[in-house]
Amino acid sequence: MKIGDLTASSRNVNLKVKILSVGEERTVTSRRDDSIHRVAEALVGDETGTVLMTLWDDKIDLIREKEGSTVVLRNCYIGIFRNSMRLNIGRYGSVEDATEEIEEVNEENNISEKQVRSFRRGRSYPRYGRRRG
Repeated sequence: MKIGDLTASSRNVNLKVKILSVGEERTVTSRRDDSIHRVAEALVGDETGTVLMTLWDDKIDLIREKEGSTVVLRNCYIGIFRNSMRLNIGRYGSVEDATEEIEEVNEENNISEKQVRSFRRGRSYPRYGRRRG
């Protein structure tokens, strides 16, 4: 699959991408258990376009070491953050060195810049308040 083929519902995707840049990391606190995590975004691309990839904790260091090179991302999915698509590496995902480099990246088509409608998985009905009476 190529970046230009990704949609808001893409799951279990394998991609060969070039790591173009890794942004500044920041610290966030988990709402679940108050644990502290590092998060950053990387811009990755191929000949069909680019996408922002969300990186957590040790994945930041791994991707930063490979900045400028071509890698194969396995078991990725698209998440929606602030109405824009973000590539995520799944829990069982991996980052591997590619056997062939991507020479040219289409930086004109950043799919993260396109607005998409956010939806919640698992709820296919409208939520209404309680009836009184």
